[in-house]
Order: sequence, then structure tokens, then C-alpha cells
Amino acid sequence: MSIKDEYYKEALKFWKDLTENQKILLNRSIVRKQFNKGEAMRSSSENCSGLFLIESGQVRAYIVSENGKEITLYRLFDRDVCIFSASCIMKNINFDIFIETEKDTTAYLIPTHIFDKLSKESMAVQVFSNELMASRFSEVMWIMEQVVFMSLDKRLAIFLLEQSNIDEVDSIEITHERIANNLGTAREVVTRMLKYFQNEGMVSLSRGVISIIDRKKLEQLTMY
Repeated sequence: MSIKDEYYKEALKFWKDLTENQKILLNRSIVRKQFNKGEAMRSSSENCSGLFLIESGQVRAYIVSENGKEITLYRLFDRDVCIFSASCIMKNINFDIFIETEKDTTAYLIPTHIFDKLSKESMAVQVFSNELMASRFSEVMWIMEQVVFMSLDKRLAIFLLEQSNIDEVDSIEITHERIANNLGTAREVVTRMLKYFQNEGMVSLSRGVISIIDRKKLEQLTMY
């Protein structure tokens, strides 16, 4: 078994249920791609390249409102699968989801027509797709719940703690504009809230860096 076979076996739950011919087809068709930080993996519904398997890196999926505000729906990391990059083969997905890299990223691409063919031929692939879609929509609903029911200070505290855990640092290199894009709000609003956090001793602010000073106090804010 090749290194790629081992990777597919771990990343794609349906791999073991494919026929030998289907495995050969997948091996011949899949493409390993490199993306730089900030590069678009999918920029519109017309850009439907296929299913991405994230080998390494970090990716975010987001939507854009009519007035140009962004809000992050979910993030993907090593071994995650990006199914919305193949949304053109899914019925009733008629809204644009944008996908970009937050770190330099390496991914395997299963072309749309190959994934579509496997979906039509294999029940295991269909089950995998449905489970993955359900999982992603669950993440989207969690974000929508935050937007609708949570105050911005709580959402911002959750974001800072999550980002700190992802990067495994207390000093987060990120702009206020970038945070606003993730939370679907204005940069000025984020700046005011961060200054409040600073005044309360939870964080310290410097150019392009937010340092968590009192993690426990920030965590307490997320509980109310």
C-alpha cells in the first residue's frame, strides 16, 4: 500500500468500501496542491474544483453579506475534508461559500467529476458525503446561534480563546480587521471591545498583536 493509500484510508472513511478499479481511478485523478497563506481555494459558486483533503495547514470557510461583511462559518485543519468546494454537485446548495487558507496549506484535490462518479456508484461515498454535510451544517448552526443570541463581548472572548488554542500561544498575531471579518462585524466595534478587555486586564494590545493576560477572566466571560 502506498503512502497516498494510507492517507486516503485515514482521511476518507469510504476508501475501504471502494472497488479496486475505483481506488485506481481515485489514485490516478487526485492532485496534490499547495496554497499560500491568504490564497483562495474557492472564490464563488462558479469555482467548483472538487473535494479537498487537507494534508496540512489551516483553512476557513466564510460567507459575505450584501454590504460586504464577512463571517467565518468553520475552520478546517490537518486531515479534515472540505466538502463545500464540491458543492456544485450537491442539490439545493445555492449560496456562495468562500474558502481561503489562513496558513500555508497542502491539500489533495479529488476533481468534481470523479467525486460525482464515485458518489453515484458507491453508497459508502454517499453516506460519507451526507455525514460530512451534517457535521458542517452543525458547525454553521453553532455560529448562527452565536450571532443571534450571544453578545459581542462573549463572541470575541470565545474567538480569542479558540485562536490562542489553535496557535498554542498567548500572544495572537492578528489584526482587528481580521477579527471583524471572522465575527461578521465592523473593525471599529472590535477595537472598542478589545480596549474594554484591555481596561479590564484581560488582554494587552500592541500593533498587530493581542496578548491574553488573564485567561481565567476571559473564560469566565464566555460562561455568562
